[in-house]
Amino acid sequence: MFVMTLTISCSKSEKPVTGNPLLDEWNTEMGIPPFDEIKAEHYVPAFEAAIEMHNSEIEAIVASEEEPSFENVILAMDNAGLKLAEINLIFGMLSSSDLDEKMQEVQNEMMPRIEAHYNAIMLNEALFEKVKAVYDKRQSLKLDDVQMRLVEKTYNEFVRSGALLEGEAKERLKAINAELTALTIKFGNNLLAENGAFFLELNAQQVKDLPEGVRNQAQEAAIAMGKKDSYVFTLDKPSMLPFLTYSPDRDLRRELYNGYLMRCNNDNEFDNKELAKQMARLRIEKANLLGYKSYSHYVTADQMAGNPTAVYNLLDEIWEPALESAKAELEAMNEMFQKDYPGAEFEKSDWWYYAEKVRKAKYQLDEAAVSQYLSLDNVRSGMFYLANRLYGITFRPISAPKYHPECSVYEVLDVDDSHLGVLYIDPHPRKSKSGGAWCGYFTEQRYEDGKRVAPVVGIVCNFTPPVGDTPSLLSFDEAETMFHEFGHALHFLFADVRYRGLAEVEGDFVELPSQIMENWAFEPEIMKVYATHHSTGDVIPDNLIEKIQKASLFNQGFITTELAAAALIDMDIHTLEKWSDMDINDFEKYNLATRRGLIPQIEPRYRYTYFSHIFNGGYSSGYYFYLWAEVLDKDAFEAFKLSHDLCDKELAHSFRHDLLAQGGQKPGMEMYRKFRGADPDKTPMLKARGLWKEPVVEVDSTEVVESVEPAAKPMRPAFRPNNPSTPGKPNFRVPVKPETK
Repeated sequence: MFVMTLTISCSKSEKPVTGNPLLDEWNTEMGIPPFDEIKAEHYVPAFEAAIEMHNSEIEAIVASEEEPSFENVILAMDNAGLKLAEINLIFGMLSSSDLDEKMQEVQNEMMPRIEAHYNAIMLNEALFEKVKAVYDKRQSLKLDDVQMRLVEKTYNEFVRSGALLEGEAKERLKAINAELTALTIKFGNNLLAENGAFFLELNAQQVKDLPEGVRNQAQEAAIAMGKKDSYVFTLDKPSMLPFLTYSPDRDLRRELYNGYLMRCNNDNEFDNKELAKQMARLRIEKANLLGYKSYSHYVTADQMAGNPTAVYNLLDEIWEPALESAKAELEAMNEMFQKDYPGAEFEKSDWWYYAEKVRKAKYQLDEAAVSQYLSLDNVRSGMFYLANRLYGITFRPISAPKYHPECSVYEVLDVDDSHLGVLYIDPHPRKSKSGGAWCGYFTEQRYEDGKRVAPVVGIVCNFTPPVGDTPSLLSFDEAETMFHEFGHALHFLFADVRYRGLAEVEGDFVELPSQIMENWAFEPEIMKVYATHHSTGDVIPDNLIEKIQKASLFNQGFITTELAAAALIDMDIHTLEKWSDMDINDFEKYNLATRRGLIPQIEPRYRYTYFSHIFNGGYSSGYYFYLWAEVLDKDAFEAFKLSHDLCDKELAHSFRHDLLAQGGQKPGMEMYRKFRGADPDKTPMLKARGLWKEPVVEVDSTEVVESVEPAAKPMRPAFRPNNPSTPGKPNFRVPVKPETK
């Protein structure tokens, strides 16, 4: 749902003091919210006041007797609702990172009301008439390209929100939107409850074979729960995955993993099966009302993909080679498994344990040994170093209000030492925090009186916490995730967008800025800078880096298959053109196992009952975004490799100004072509995942051929160190749950 925002016309000195820190003028530096003053009881009155202010501004636009123009309609709407957007951003980030009982009450009360408020604006007939009047005469208004795009985007958002509907159809759409909001909240609350309810409590004998760091972490978790002399493992991945990887106890591995797989699927008060079905049914009805065959047709029409067929084409191209690769991985693991359990069937909960065994045997690579060089501080320093090498920016630790003591805060300085923004990092799990990792903003980048207002950005993760004197040591996956979320942060920090309505890029473009950063994480020249042993200070040795490089394709069949499987079931349920009641578990199993041949040893990364991305996170019919964007990120990184300088400043300048700073001022593919000089090539992505097969070149036997031109030539990088377009105000949209991977 898209949101318009509000500007308060009175001067700062004229603003009344309410006693509510969300409404009063902040006395903090750099536009940082006063986290130390904000309490749960402040949100409801703040939301209510901000909604009233927003309504007043919309009413003023509608009531104006002036001829509709870009300035008094489109720009006025773009400038409306700022305070509401601001409060919503703060609440959205904090409710995901620290959802206690009081915040949950606010969420349950206000989110439906806020959604209804924005729906009412988008279905306001008088307002739409003014928007349409500007849209119809746009060609005669002497607008520049950015202004024209804002007009067209504003009009299309109204249409996609149901502005052309009439009578009963419009009322039904309002009801559907309200129902979906309520179901979304309940789905997320159920998942949070199930995550917190399950844990594995073990004794010292049961954990004796685990690495010391894993044992210590489990012991700390037990102590925090008041379970002295015990070891606790939860469904949080920093807790669960090390256990699945290192525990030789097969029964316990099975118990923990099944607990994870069965979340919200236990026929209890937190079961999500019916909620998921209701949301799927309502989304079909919504899409049909708006003139689309399915919800996927509705979603993809506004993305780079354009339609579901393009998405399925990509996923189908990946699926078969990924699954075949996973089967080969299983065969290698099963050889070891049979030595331990002759004649037994390899199970899904066995995968991580035997994958680690194969990794050690084949590559002599011990992930636990590598993690000794990947302390959180090291990885954080590494990504800051990389950003400085690429873009010349620096990160300065500052003392600032925090919403949680574990947060660290940094001022981000541009090449000329000017203020670029503020970055919060919240790294470790806690009971009140949602699972996964994400990046969002507390305050948006915008322009006021011609001056750029810098954003305040947050990275939130659930990384392995420190234990005693041992710092937080990250796994491969966690280190990669840190670089990933940092890419999102840079996207927010570099934003320099003229109108707030053009702040967002297409959904399948969103992951490009994040995923490209993953490519640098384990490059030797970058690792040699940041990867030092947490106790000795020794730089990671060359032979260990070499092992990491050789093992880079290890287990990619499994990783790609479980990711593609999740993207496919997301598309499958959202491409339904009409609803008939079904067992959602059977539907999932049929589409993956029966229809596509998924082996029983692999589950999709997310099953429907805990697929928060699509039922609680704004990625419905959009989980494919990760793979779509990976085609872009691998192709973009290829430009750096071809330049023979992984930190090529000229390329980085172009990437920043031609893509990251632009927001949605231009179509995603247009921005990408400007940077790369051509359409993206899938080959680098397929090679990176070990799925590329060199094309067979048929040669006429009567001819002597000395060489063969490669079938897929890498594209030449386009060097475009141009200045960005004229800066201005970005738009804002209702924040869905922050992006998670």
